[in-house]
This record gives sequence, C-alpha cells and structure tokens, in this order.
Amino acid sequence: MTTPHTGPSGPDTAAVTGLLLAAGGGRRLGGRPKALLTHRGRPLVEHAVEALRAGGCARVHVVLGARAEEVRARALLPDCVLLDNPAWERGMGTSLRAGLDSLAGTGARAALVSLVDQPGIGPAAVARVLGAYTSPRSLVSAAYDGVRGHPVLFGAAHWAGIAATATGDRGARAYLKEHAHRLTLVECGDVAEAYDIDTEADLAHLE
Repeated sequence: MTTPHTGPSGPDTAAVTGLLLAAGGGRRLGGRPKALLTHRGRPLVEHAVEALRAGGCARVHVVLGARAEEVRARALLPDCVLLDNPAWERGMGTSLRAGLDSLAGTGARAALVSLVDQPGIGPAAVARVLGAYTSPRSLVSAAYDGVRGHPVLFGAAHWAGIAATATGDRGARAYLKEHAHRLTLVECGDVAEAYDIDTEADLAHLE
C-alpha cells in the first residue's frame, strides 16, 4: 500500500532511532571506505547523519567497519552512538544485525535505516518515512517511482525476524519480500534521488 505522508506526525516518532549503515570498504572504489568519501567538503558519513537528524531522528546509531578508527578520528559525529562491526567484510547484513542489536534496551520502538552511500537521499525522504510510523509493528519503505528503496523503517516487532534472515549484502531484502503485504510504501521520488556510490563512475555524483 502507498501513503502520502509528508513528515513526522506525532510524538511517537521520538521512539524511532536513526540507524546508519556506514561500514563498507568501497572495494570497487579502490578500497576507499564510503564513509570517508568527500562530498561538499565533508566526509559522506557526516551528510548521512545530518539527513537523519534533520529528517526527525533525534537519536542516531552509526555502524562502522572499514577503517573505523579513521572514520572516528576524521568525521564529526557528535551525540551519535558509534559501533564497530568486525564482520563488515561479510556484507551489509552483518551491519544491519549489529545495528539492530545496539538498539536493545534503549527504548527505541523502531529503527529508520539509511545507507551512507546514498547522498541523494536527504531529510525530506527521511521525514516522509518517519511520518508513516504508527507502532512497533510498522514496516515502512521509501519508494522511487513505485520501486522500494531507502530509507526503510523497521518497527521493533520485526527486528528478530530481520536479524534471522539478514545475510550477505541482501540485508532485509528477504524479510521485506516475505512481508510485502504489510509494507507501507512512501513515494519519495519527487524529493530524493536513490543512486548509490558504488563505482568510480558514481563518484561524479559527489561535489
């Protein structure tokens, strides 16, 4: 189903924590960690955190991996919870599991997940997805011309199921496919661009 939500709609959104997956090593970029790629004079990880915060996520957890200590040293990430994923080379699924695990006991009732290598997705898309949150059973995804993309919001009721199926670089793909009938799609194609920074050619998107 599709919803026209345009932004956070109530106090319950304070229970949603932003979860940024920023562990990738940039294998197809000559081994340059994506978190440290420069965009508008700052590391990409800073822009991604800023998008989550400006979109309405007061709390942000960041999963680091490749050259994590260098990311900690170079990026300004105040008030973020930074965690290392020692298994980052095994794929995004390990980072997603680590991030969800980090939310246990924090009072978070949902996680709004974004990827560090999508600088075309900013606060407006985050706000729309966040605005569709209603309860810990919420399952929400941004859509681009009707095609599911990021960010994605996982209510806490889904975390165990996602962790059990998140493998390799597929992340939550299998879980979302299985639960497509419960997924709310929020169109964001008019406010964001869902490209990834994966290859040398993609670096043209950075400024």
